[in-house]
Amino acid sequence: MPDWEKRFRAPRIGLPEWAEDAPDRSLFVSNATGTFELYAWDRATGGQRQVTDRPNGTTDGTLSPDGEWIWWFSDTDGDEFGVWMRQPFAGGADEPATPGLEPSYPGGLAIGRDGTSVIGRSTDEDGSTIHVARPGQQPVEIYRHRESAGVGDLSYDGSLIALEHTEHGDAMHSAIRIVRPDGSTVAELDDTKGGTEELGLSVMGFAPVDGDARLLVGHQRRGRWEPMIWDPLTGVETPLEIDLPGDVGADWYPDGSALLVEHEYQARSELWRYDLGAGGPALTRVDTPAGTVSGATARPDGTIEFLWSSAAQPPEVRSTSGRVVLDPPGMTAPGSVPVRDVWVDGPGGRIHALVQQPAGEGPFPTVFDIHGGPTWHDSDAFASSPAAWVDHGFAVVRVNYRGSTGYGRAWTDALKHRVGLIELEDIAAVREWAVESGLADAERLVLAGGSWGGYLTLLGLGTQPDAWAVGLAAVPVADYVTAYNDEMEALKAMDRTLLGGTPEEVPERFEASSPLTYVDAVRAPVYISAGVNDPRCPIRQVENYVKRLEDRAHPHEVYRYDAGHGSLVVEERIKQLRLELDFARRHVTGGSRQD
Repeated sequence: MPDWEKRFRAPRIGLPEWAEDAPDRSLFVSNATGTFELYAWDRATGGQRQVTDRPNGTTDGTLSPDGEWIWWFSDTDGDEFGVWMRQPFAGGADEPATPGLEPSYPGGLAIGRDGTSVIGRSTDEDGSTIHVARPGQQPVEIYRHRESAGVGDLSYDGSLIALEHTEHGDAMHSAIRIVRPDGSTVAELDDTKGGTEELGLSVMGFAPVDGDARLLVGHQRRGRWEPMIWDPLTGVETPLEIDLPGDVGADWYPDGSALLVEHEYQARSELWRYDLGAGGPALTRVDTPAGTVSGATARPDGTIEFLWSSAAQPPEVRSTSGRVVLDPPGMTAPGSVPVRDVWVDGPGGRIHALVQQPAGEGPFPTVFDIHGGPTWHDSDAFASSPAAWVDHGFAVVRVNYRGSTGYGRAWTDALKHRVGLIELEDIAAVREWAVESGLADAERLVLAGGSWGGYLTLLGLGTQPDAWAVGLAAVPVADYVTAYNDEMEALKAMDRTLLGGTPEEVPERFEASSPLTYVDAVRAPVYISAGVNDPRCPIRQVENYVKRLEDRAHPHEVYRYDAGHGSLVVEERIKQLRLELDFARRHVTGGSRQD
């Protein structure tokens, strides 16, 4: 078996979540069976068992505070539309967790110590709704609005609910409302000032202490994400002196005495402890290796567990105690080559890119692997797909274009109204550097990506037709107007924010940003993969684009699979990458089909 396949097949384990009042009971995600599913772990006995077993996998789950119940979201083959189910921690039959609620897209979940649950939902018909379900009673609706909203958290004593909402119409910048379980408003925090300021807030969690109403809140008041503490009962806001560059997130230590700070800067991350009310230095670094911490949690004994990897080293769940928390059974994923950082001057400022390359001298055939989101970023983290391209002799360039997170609020917010075109300007600047530096062969450039990266791939093939030899687009936006009409309601709200309105209100912006507008200019062969149940990039708009390629007899291949926005099945992921490798090798390097 080649190394690139081993990286996919090697068992992976996610960061275990633990029950707040029963910390020996944990829940984690693993692909040990070949499909990503949920697993229960009793730390006291060491026993583990598989909780879910569905053909297309399950990853969305949580524990009740007492550890007695495992909640998991049941959709249909990846369509993200469904209901919450629950199962006893020790095993047993699944049952509907919230009888009386119809299927919907999930909009957050919080579970109280008395068994009360707060469920966020969204549907095309109702917009966003939030319901409180008490044990043995029918769920009661406490919130409804057409714009996006969701459940942030429930206070320790269950008396306060934190909601994130975008009633002001800016889906990229949420406000926070605190309500009682009956829906009555306690307090409001809105940095957008009714939608007039592009400043967002996020719920990071209530203090984990009985009688403590303080809420940890993420804000952007200083041009980046960072935490503060807000008491909604008194209105007191407490800023935190965390003078670190880049974005800063945080979570509470279990006793509420300190915060676990997650710091992201220039595609790397690290952990810090922030002591509240400390007499000495409040901020102390937690020792973690260079690379990316994809998640972290402070345990009751003061240790920290974290999921770590780098581009060269596969992920591990580690502890500050010095041990590996969980060691997956079976083969170990082979490592890959490290990334190097490149900074390129672009039209909107310096652009950060991560580069991996095979051994030998360039120029190499090069894949521009474009991340999704768009509010996301590539980092120095282990990824099987880029490593596979390097194994096959390709250099890989990943660009954190304008719209990416981790480089300040202005960088993330810069792509409005000229959606897609701005990101491609940054990609073009890095492409020019890659060719001029001798890394990339100008005649063998592959533009590739999934989701928003797939959208940018199709848009780039049409707006920069001479620049690319091949395009590989996975679950893309291909026809922006049809995508808007068919996609889930929360994404419609995001598109209205990005483009400044609906297709009827700003038709010229949708046209300028739609790959379908430029399909007749495409010169490179095109490969597209799409999930037939995808609610984010629906299949109909992909078919519209493919039909236009067919009408002009343009070289293309389409692979449709029975899942949603990507697959949780390992063999399916391998199959899709093998098809992409084969397509690129035939059209770029002249290679034969892969085994």
